[in-house]
Amino acid sequence: MNPKKKQRIGDLLLEWGYITREQLEDALSLQDEMGMKLGQVLTELGYIKEDELVDVLEIQLGIPRVDLSNYILNTQLSQYLSENIASRHNAVPYAVEDGFLKVALEDPTDLVAIENIEVNSGMKVHISIAPHSEIMDAFNQIYTLVDGDTSEIFDSLNKYDDMNTEPEIDQLRQMVEDAPIVRLTNLIITQAIQNQASDIHIEPLNNIVRVRYRVDGVLHEEMSIPKHSQAALISRLKILADLDITKRRIPQDGRVQMTFRNLQIDMRVSTLPTIHGEKVVIRLLMRDNSLLNINKLGFREENQERFERLIKRPYGILLATGPTGSGKSTTLFAALNRINTPTKNIVTIEDPVEYQIEGINQVQANVKAGLTFAKTLRSILRQDPDIVMVGEIRDEETAEIAIRAALTGHLVLSTLHTNDAVSAITRLTDMGIPGYLVGSTVIGVIAQRLVRTLCPSCKEEYEIGTEERKFLDNGIDTLWRPASGKCEKCVDGYKGRVAIQEVVEITPQLEEMIAEGANEPQMKRYVRDQGMTGLLDDGKAKLKQGLTSYKELVSVIH
Repeated sequence: MNPKKKQRIGDLLLEWGYITREQLEDALSLQDEMGMKLGQVLTELGYIKEDELVDVLEIQLGIPRVDLSNYILNTQLSQYLSENIASRHNAVPYAVEDGFLKVALEDPTDLVAIENIEVNSGMKVHISIAPHSEIMDAFNQIYTLVDGDTSEIFDSLNKYDDMNTEPEIDQLRQMVEDAPIVRLTNLIITQAIQNQASDIHIEPLNNIVRVRYRVDGVLHEEMSIPKHSQAALISRLKILADLDITKRRIPQDGRVQMTFRNLQIDMRVSTLPTIHGEKVVIRLLMRDNSLLNINKLGFREENQERFERLIKRPYGILLATGPTGSGKSTTLFAALNRINTPTKNIVTIEDPVEYQIEGINQVQANVKAGLTFAKTLRSILRQDPDIVMVGEIRDEETAEIAIRAALTGHLVLSTLHTNDAVSAITRLTDMGIPGYLVGSTVIGVIAQRLVRTLCPSCKEEYEIGTEERKFLDNGIDTLWRPASGKCEKCVDGYKGRVAIQEVVEITPQLEEMIAEGANEPQMKRYVRDQGMTGLLDDGKAKLKQGLTSYKELVSVIH
């Protein structure tokens, strides 16, 4: 079924009053840069919600909306429409009925997409509308890099049943190219990406090899692999990362890049010898620039206003602080993405380069080759930069150069590992930087944590007890928590994470306190008196909104 009208999405949304002319023009100007459909750009910018976009199209075009969660989606559907065409047009097949291929499409006004789908499938096509996020979830269920089902892959590993746990190197070199090992490796990596895991742990135990994924900050066991496949699997991963398979008694680190459904992925591979064999941990870094949107970082209104004011300053140091994996780099890159214009020369030093942004000069640090943060930063300052991002201030030398850069009129963004925003100030003075220099160059600090968000499909409301009431200290009677039943759309009742933040702006009074050597309690009292809410306050606000649970917030904050 073809759309009744050929009217463009932008014109439809404008006509129905969902967006303004200025918002449409803004989205159109960014469409090529973001590489997305116009409707998706509008939702990414926060001008319209996905449901609003679908509602307008359904009413105006007379094309029905489909709830893909009501259909059984599996790899068998991929035989009707190729992965390439589905990915290109943000479409998924979801059923075959009465000779028609039913396809959900994000943009049903795209006549070229519909024609390509009909030609590729060789069938009559019935088009429905679905939001982009639902189509992507369905896409991940239907298309996979692994040919055949999981049981077939594990059955094929039985050929190694009599294999020695430490085969000869020549034998290993042959095994790593065997189809069963190649398919097993692809399965582990593919499922990790589909589950949106940040890390893969492959751990040799006494009788099996355990595979665990870290999803939303928590490790979950995914599968167990026969012990006889251990050596070949780990050697396969080492070869992919350009590591030496003959060295099994020392730790090694390597990297490999791969493309998965048009998404560039960097994998950092680390090996560690244990008593049962080499353990491998793979850090997955998704180069997905759609994440780099300040409006999607979870800032409360007052914190976002303060943050945007800081990144527009012409010079000074802006720090992001928090533990490993708290989203510091994502926050800083969202800032760079916002202020990236042809009039600015922006240079970054990273280890590794996590996001690639058009128009920004990005340098990969390499400590082993002598390309340290400090040495690279000195060179960058001779490149006439306006804005510099240093992946991390690790030592006094890097801190001193960053201070000098700020004093000479540069905006410097970097990260530190401290518990809160005020602690970042004292960390710099502990490194040996005089207080008057810290106070006069640091313009602001963002402290950040990530908490898991409750699954919207299964979270449940409950009456709070004495412990929660004391924690919140207000009149709220109900909160939300994970439901006790099993939900296919989440893990343990959570899906995704949201940041809780503390944004401290260095005022003239706070600058004077830093210069005079004020201690942390004094500075924290001043910050609170100025209305700059802390991490706990921001967490409580998101708890009351039903975004996360009491247990999750307490476990992260305390």
